[in-house]
Amino acid sequence: MLKHIYVKVFHYSTYLSAMYIMYLAQVFWFAKAWRLLGGIRLPFFRKLLRSLLLPAALVLLATGIDPLRMSMFPHQGPVYWVLTAARTWLFASSLGLIAIAAVRAAGWIMIKAAPGGKTSRPNAESRRDFLRYLAFAAGSVPFIALAYGYASRLNYRVRRVDIPVSSLPERLDGLKIVQLSDIHCGDFLPPGEVRRAVEKANALNADLAVVTGDFISWKGDPLEDCIRELGRLRAPLGVWGCNGNHEGYARVERKAQELFHRYGMRLLRRQRAVVEHCGEKINLIGVDYQMHGGSSNWKTQMLHGVEPLVRRDMPNILLSHNPNTFYRAAGLGIELSLAGHTHGGQIRLDIDGKDLSPAFFYTEFVAGTYRLPFAGAGPGSATLYVNRGLGTIWIPARIEVPPEITLITLRRAV
Repeated sequence: MLKHIYVKVFHYSTYLSAMYIMYLAQVFWFAKAWRLLGGIRLPFFRKLLRSLLLPAALVLLATGIDPLRMSMFPHQGPVYWVLTAARTWLFASSLGLIAIAAVRAAGWIMIKAAPGGKTSRPNAESRRDFLRYLAFAAGSVPFIALAYGYASRLNYRVRRVDIPVSSLPERLDGLKIVQLSDIHCGDFLPPGEVRRAVEKANALNADLAVVTGDFISWKGDPLEDCIRELGRLRAPLGVWGCNGNHEGYARVERKAQELFHRYGMRLLRRQRAVVEHCGEKINLIGVDYQMHGGSSNWKTQMLHGVEPLVRRDMPNILLSHNPNTFYRAAGLGIELSLAGHTHGGQIRLDIDGKDLSPAFFYTEFVAGTYRLPFAGAGPGSATLYVNRGLGTIWIPARIEVPPEITLITLRRAV
């Protein structure tokens, strides 16, 4: 319980710190813009451009309001593009300020540490100029990186992984599953891009195809167009899916299930289905997005009502958008879980050999393969694979986390 409180305090303090840094960044950059515009000699244009800073500040303020709670902003069209650009600016400008502050702090330390102090150095002015240019260069890096991330956000990458599965029959060794996740079909990933991803997935010739949630981002996004394109997926054992959290936000979970059925697929909502391959069977289980509600023992409370769906006479594969269900799935003896939700963090930084991404704030299962013991459900271990997703959310950019189409090959666990 105490650990849970510490985690909550850490999350809230981190959020408030981020909001404060964003506020300081806007004060810094708007002050810079005001001074820069003051250099315009023509009074009319100087006043006009300075007057635009107020509506820009209001747009940034509006962007900071959580649309999931307010539901007052459209999620398509020109207004959405403006708000997305503002959100991207908030992120980049905050990182830019941090970079500038870091360079200035390092420069101040170097000057203070120099023998005799900065006043005795004949090249103090040139050093200050160098640090000024270096700070400018460091502050521009986040903007350049996000521009690159926007341009490369649709550069789909196929990841091939072998996953050992406990109790996998010999005749199922080598079975191939193609996984798509987190499509977020909308303004920044139109249906045509979904079709392109599906074509790349079909070229892999998998035995089974799965889509683990977040077909769209918001209510009004082209859900049917997205699922129609997903209906082009081809696999001998069928195409299966589960809902994500954004289907819940848009209240289209039931509609998504109906559309899956209409286009020849099946979306599982706390349901199971048995598929047969080479005379052996696999039990597929699918659930809607699982929330833990802030409880301190959420690891054992998720996947409520799934117990009767688990089979003991064949391997089980769970389709669950939220990777945090893995603890409970391992406790239930589910051999393989396929998830998404994290986008692999969407933005990943490598600092001193350690990966840093926003996803670490809400899960330890960010991307790739994870294993846990069955925890009382018998010998062996459970495996989770977290897909990095196709689309984006909040910021239409991916940095060091390319969109992913996964080809999973099942192997017998040794």
